[in-house]
Amino acid sequence: MGVHEHHAKAKKRAGCAVLTVSDTRNAGNDGSGRRMKELITAAGHEVRSYGIVPDEPARIRAVLEPLLGDDAIEAIFLSGGTGIAPRDTTFEAVRSLFDKEIEGFGELFRMLSFAEIGAAAMLSRATAGIARGKLLFSMPGSTAAVELAMQKLALPELGHALALLET
Repeated sequence: MGVHEHHAKAKKRAGCAVLTVSDTRNAGNDGSGRRMKELITAAGHEVRSYGIVPDEPARIRAVLEPLLGDDAIEAIFLSGGTGIAPRDTTFEAVRSLFDKEIEGFGELFRMLSFAEIGAAAMLSRATAGIARGKLLFSMPGSTAAVELAMQKLALPELGHALALLET
């Protein structure tokens, strides 16, 4: 089956969770979280959960656990904590939950990001994968990075990927 046939069978509406990983953001200044919610809704999906958690692996996993157990949530979008600074631990927390990693997401994100910001793109540890039958997308915390990852990669393939998980 070709990509066009797969897209024709794609899931049209998904329950999503948005999680901002940050030591400094709150609901009032979380521009990236707000933008993720806007993009998910504009794509026809539903935001069923939103939260902010400090960049500490145990706390990130503690927030993700109930989301992974919630049948109404099919995809989880995280922003923040994907760099190389000592406090950037989202990658380790999220990757440890994967049953399968979607390597192409990080590769393509860095390639697209390179076209916009140059060599600094290689410092991003954006990643995606499958955990307990759910899609997880972890991207940098800047609004520009969220827009790039969501509009060019995650949202165009969300329904297709979810349909594949159901087969």
